[in-house]
Amino acid sequence: MIGRVHKAGRAFFGVLRRPMARAFDSAQNPLNHLGALTVFFLWIVLISGIWLLIFFRTSVSGAFESVEYLTREQWYLGGIMRSLHRYASDAAIVTILLHIIKEFVFDRYRRNRWFSWVTGVPLVWMMFILGITGYWLVWDELAQYVAITSAELMDSIPIFTDSMAGNFLSDDLLSNRFFTLMAFLHLIGLPIFLVFGIWFHLFRLNGPRINPPRRMMAASLLTMLLLSAVYPAISHEQANLAMTPQSLRLDWFYLHVYPLIQIWSPGWVWVFLVGISTVIVIAPWAPAKKKDDPALVTLDFCNGCERCVDDCPFGAVEMVPRTDETNYSHQASVDSDLCISCGICVGACPTATPFRSRGTLLPGIDLPDRTAATLRDEIIAAGSKDISPRVIVFACRDDPQLNEIEAAGIGLVKVNCMGQLPPSYVDFTLSRGHAHGVLLLGCQDGNCLYRFGAEWTEQRLARQRDPMLRRRVDMSRVAIGWQAPWSDKSNALKKYEAFVRSLQS
Repeated sequence: MIGRVHKAGRAFFGVLRRPMARAFDSAQNPLNHLGALTVFFLWIVLISGIWLLIFFRTSVSGAFESVEYLTREQWYLGGIMRSLHRYASDAAIVTILLHIIKEFVFDRYRRNRWFSWVTGVPLVWMMFILGITGYWLVWDELAQYVAITSAELMDSIPIFTDSMAGNFLSDDLLSNRFFTLMAFLHLIGLPIFLVFGIWFHLFRLNGPRINPPRRMMAASLLTMLLLSAVYPAISHEQANLAMTPQSLRLDWFYLHVYPLIQIWSPGWVWVFLVGISTVIVIAPWAPAKKKDDPALVTLDFCNGCERCVDDCPFGAVEMVPRTDETNYSHQASVDSDLCISCGICVGACPTATPFRSRGTLLPGIDLPDRTAATLRDEIIAAGSKDISPRVIVFACRDDPQLNEIEAAGIGLVKVNCMGQLPPSYVDFTLSRGHAHGVLLLGCQDGNCLYRFGAEWTEQRLARQRDPMLRRRVDMSRVAIGWQAPWSDKSNALKKYEAFVRSLQS
């Protein structure tokens, strides 16, 4: 069942990908920066909100008037800021929901990644509450509808003794303190919790990317500024508690649940909302995915160089004081609760070299289920195929292109992640005559299951990141065939055949 849902979701992203791929390269594709775009949009919301706060009056009569002043009299700045505030808020909802769906359908929420997944749920709740309280502050007919309906929803929770909806029976019962409280919650209280929640959501990750590319930020901001000028956000008529609003323009990004409150009872709406949240929270364990054994450190070959610490995407490796009697001051230590067994630390280890001729090939850090020695043995076996020119393909074990390569009988070596492959293995494959060429297949930039596998591999081969590929390696004999994991068809054989032709020419 879960597998079918994942497959359908990947097909959905495949549909989204086609126009995006035509308009953007991989590095600038918004689908590769959904989380970072959400943070960027929240920055726009914060900055524009500060400007609106300067002119906002926290009173029953002043709230609507101050917003109207910004919208109509100060349209050139206040009106733009209000519209920008609205559109950035809506954009943040779109990107965060796409981010959640993408992480789910590409299976990036289970095993040791459950923490980021679970801590994201309260962030979504906070964002919706922030948006809803923002509508209250305008105090027009839409705000009246949102306030009364929200009060009815809150009154259905049995922990409150006084009726919140009773405050909205007439204008005389509504206090200025209500707007002071809403302004504090919307502009100070909830944003503080949201910032802390984002930090908590990311703190287990090593080097999280919280800013999208600059060109993407500039294009997004310019688009919303143009939208704000052409289609400015405007208010309904001023709220009047003596009358029921007849026609409303709902913001379906934030208020999509409110029509349900009119159809169902508030209690059933809570059941619906809490039920969805519960399903999302327990998703990493329903069913739980088999956990591979974590990376192991062998002190005899660990010199405390810290490369594994720098490259681990999930902060699972740290340096601790040395426990043996060598001259090195520190050693690597793996937190098994954080290790996701991607093997990127092995690819970063300078002692993971297949050229070792004496003793067992045992690097300073290694995966017990997919050892460096096993990779070397498989390279030798793949190089024995009677094919000319002989090409060995290295591919991630979860790469959708694998089936095509295996069916063609091409020499293939699987790695947990392309970042697990040390550059010395490419050198070993070519310099020892096991192959005439090497083709690397993996996830396109921004879509690596383990975050940095493709990026670190490219930098190592380009001799920009330790451990670097030796300069003696002829790069014309090395090809990279990254592909987005949601691609609707595999091009592996075409890439292989094109690479073979380049070797023959």
